[in-house]
Amino acid sequence: MAFNRVILVGNLVAAPELKTTPNGVNVTRFRIAVARRFAKPDAEVKADFFDIVAWRTTAEFVCKHFSKGRPILVSGSLQNRNWTDNNGVKHYATEIVADEATFVDRKSDNAPGQAAPNTAPTYADTSGYEDLADDDELPF
Repeated sequence: MAFNRVILVGNLVAAPELKTTPNGVNVTRFRIAVARRFAKPDAEVKADFFDIVAWRTTAEFVCKHFSKGRPILVSGSLQNRNWTDNNGVKHYATEIVADEATFVDRKSDNAPGQAAPNTAPTYADTSGYEDLADDDELPF
């Protein structure tokens, strides 16, 4: 049995553009920035960038409702591609093929076409925990 599922929440790096293949199938490629879960105190939050490809109605939905900076949830599968260019150089790409895309902010937060503020997600409040100097202080 094989399992290949990716779920990401991030912000669009650029506005997606709808394109059509020679066979008449709608497609869009876009990139999202996903904030890393942990950062050192007083350090800038780092992000990883992921390439996404969406087809047909998913592509239409993304291009109609999302703009640069807007948060998006993408669910799909990881896919590798490779090709050789006209100069004989082999290229490799890893991307997420989106099965679904959806909003992660409230509709009233942004006017159509207006980008959401670029904010890092909050994961958990760890203020109630204390740092232990070494393993000798563990309570078990």
